[in-house]
Amino acid sequence: MKRLTLSGSAYEIGKQHGQLGKEEILRSMETYEKLFYDYQGIRWSEVKERAKIHIQAIEKFDESLLEEIQGVAEGASMEFEDILALNARSEIALTGDAHSSFTDGCTSIFTCSPLTADTIIGQNWDWKAAQKDSLLLLKIEREDLPNIFMVTEGGIIGKIGCNDHSIGVGLNALHSKKKSDGVPIHLGLRSILDSRSLHEAMGKIQEGQMASAANFMIGYSEGENKGLAFHVEVSPFGIAITNNETEYGVHTNHICSPEIQMNVGEGNNLRYSDSEIRKRRAEQLIKYAVKNDLEINEETFKLWLSDTFNAPNSINHYTNHQVPSHRHIETVFSIIMNLSEKKLYISEGMPAHESYEQYGF
Repeated sequence: MKRLTLSGSAYEIGKQHGQLGKEEILRSMETYEKLFYDYQGIRWSEVKERAKIHIQAIEKFDESLLEEIQGVAEGASMEFEDILALNARSEIALTGDAHSSFTDGCTSIFTCSPLTADTIIGQNWDWKAAQKDSLLLLKIEREDLPNIFMVTEGGIIGKIGCNDHSIGVGLNALHSKKKSDGVPIHLGLRSILDSRSLHEAMGKIQEGQMASAANFMIGYSEGENKGLAFHVEVSPFGIAITNNETEYGVHTNHICSPEIQMNVGEGNNLRYSDSEIRKRRAEQLIKYAVKNDLEINEETFKLWLSDTFNAPNSINHYTNHQVPSHRHIETVFSIIMNLSEKKLYISEGMPAHESYEQYGF
């Protein structure tokens, strides 16, 4: 995973991303151009046109996001619409009839007070194995906004990470039948990372600004025993917090909120053979630790995210060769963030087989 440190204005940050991450951006484009054409018959020119419907909403939401996308495009010597399309890839891949062609994974877990003194969030990101070569670890440094650590795909300016104000965010893709021309979810993730407080982060997504459905795992800490985390299902129709317990929560890849499901429609036809099992297994692991009075910390999260129960459709996800090739996914990276200590741990590849590296502010 290439590591880049970016700084300056939104445009300058984007341009550095484009120049230094050009190889990874090209790999992202190659992956998605092939996926969209092979499984939906959509050519890249049409993909770019579809992405343009989001420009007005992004401009109203945060114009600097468009400036950064423009910077990425110019730094990588590509068209603005190419990079915009990468940032709207979920709206194109995981909505409408697309759910019959694609699948997307991820198991996300959080714990906080009173279960753990520290606020810890972690997840596996399950997707196409080819995207391993597109991953970037970005450290973004600004004077006027929080500094960020973020793992993303080349060209995508918002994804999974945390900032130096102890805010972290994770993502679970949700398949839905309806979308809008609102803000693509990856730019919603970036808006969370650009926030200085929990109320600021939640305020950015609460009014149905997002163009499609997704689960955002949002955590925040103000120190020992002073933290909260939520699983927030976002959609064009509003949001819903789905974790019933305050001190822990699990989410996978099906819609849990009845209201969100009613408005956008559930599109995950692998819910009961994959997503539901992973969710219940993660909840079981947490409850086992609680019942047996086991200490829960980053090492515990590593064990949970390495779990291979019900493989290949396990928390540590392997490729399931019994399903069509376009549904082949696996754990591409794993990330754990201790927001109270401002530390993060990243495993490149499957955590059942790879170790974690530590980073921090």
